[in-house]
Amino acid sequence: MPFIDCKVTKELTEKQKDEIKSALGKAITNMHKTESYLMVGLCDGYDLYFGGKKLESGAFVDVRAFGGVTPSDCNKMTAAICSVLSECAGILPPEVYVTYQGYENWGWNGSNF
Repeated sequence: MPFIDCKVTKELTEKQKDEIKSALGKAITNMHKTESYLMVGLCDGYDLYFGGKKLESGAFVDVRAFGGVTPSDCNKMTAAICSVLSECAGILPPEVYVTYQGYENWGWNGSNF
């Protein structure tokens, strides 16, 4: 039950959004999850500031997952996310922040796991 929330400064085409969504679907296996339950949120044209300056190119990505997350899995996933954003949107790894959260309680389809 993962959710990947991507906020990017660049305006994305529908093709880019689809490419990012599909690539993240493959990348989520780094977290021992499958694309079949993955939800992805993409917010483009998002204002991000770093060091007091507005970024022309940048991304903030929040990865949430049912259950625990390990540093090793998160490290692999960060590399994959940076690769996806670089290849699909031209956002370089130094312009990307990624956070991770694991949850014990996760609801879906009218009940909790």
